[in-house]
Amino acid sequence: MHGKGGNDIQSDIEWLQSVRDGGPERFGEIIDEYGAYLYRTVYAVLRSPQDTEDVLQEALLAISRALPECRLEGFKTWITRIAVNRAIDYRRKRQRQEAKSGSGEGLEDSPEFMMTSEECDSSPPDQLIAMEERRRVQDKLEELPPEYKGIVRDYYFRRRSYQEISEERGLKPKSVESKLYRARSWMRRHWRREDFD
Repeated sequence: MHGKGGNDIQSDIEWLQSVRDGGPERFGEIIDEYGAYLYRTVYAVLRSPQDTEDVLQEALLAISRALPECRLEGFKTWITRIAVNRAIDYRRKRQRQEAKSGSGEGLEDSPEFMMTSEECDSSPPDQLIAMEERRRVQDKLEELPPEYKGIVRDYYFRRRSYQEISEERGLKPKSVESKLYRARSWMRRHWRREDFD
């Protein structure tokens, strides 16, 4: 086991300093201390045990390489940011590959469903919250009748105009407007605000 002291910040920093100064052979202590937490963090983004293992290895390698120059205040936030950014990069790369191959029609897998640039610039915990909220919305959208699902996705998540949707789907713009109106009515009848809390 590692020699981490008490629970106060100063003893955490002293422990981290001794691990950092001890070289690569002491990096296992950081894995012992933070490995499970980082696994949960990456899993919250990827939702796949195998992908999480792969990305966690990359994140730990990045942390190990950057550790000698790391400022130790805010260490947990720093390693969280590395893990979340690696997970998001991995997910985006996979989505681009799926888009090229034509697979992955799910809303969560579309690039438009990914985080906005503002969300990407936010702190890792905020990023996780934003992704979890999007996942919850996706789950609810699966309940929509099939004739509304694609139109709602195009309009709200892909940010397509009525004209663009009508051209892509071979519909008249008025038909798109009408379907969106009926989809919103359906959502008002079937969903409550609490469903998203």
